[in-house]
Amino acid sequence: MEGGKTKVLICDDDALLLELMEFRLQAKGYCVVKAVDGAEALAMAEQEDPHIIVLDAMMPKSDGFEVLTRIKNDQRLSDIPIIMLTARKGERDIVSALEKGADDYLVKPFIPEELLARLARLVARKGGKR
Repeated sequence: MEGGKTKVLICDDDALLLELMEFRLQAKGYCVVKAVDGAEALAMAEQEDPHIIVLDAMMPKSDGFEVLTRIKNDQRLSDIPIIMLTARKGERDIVSALEKGADDYLVKPFIPEELLARLARLVARKGGKR
């Protein structure tokens, strides 16, 4: 953990959204690492040891549901809380993500303060530790 900061991995293929989220999270004191596709998301989860992950469902290379499944099936990574942040709002998508181990699910467009509140709650639940 850099300087005691909570590290958040944001995975989304929308560059503007990544920039906005990075700005908002850094302003709240989080350390932010980013991934733009599913393959990079998996690599960053392994390399960066984040405390929490914000994961889009629709990304190139591997979609967010595949990334979620692989992280939750990896004993070393499975305790990392994951918030799905996606435009997919169908009941099947939401239920599937929760069944695969997502800790929360937020639909785009979203309220940035709501995301921050959900992140803070999950980090507090984990005690900032994995």
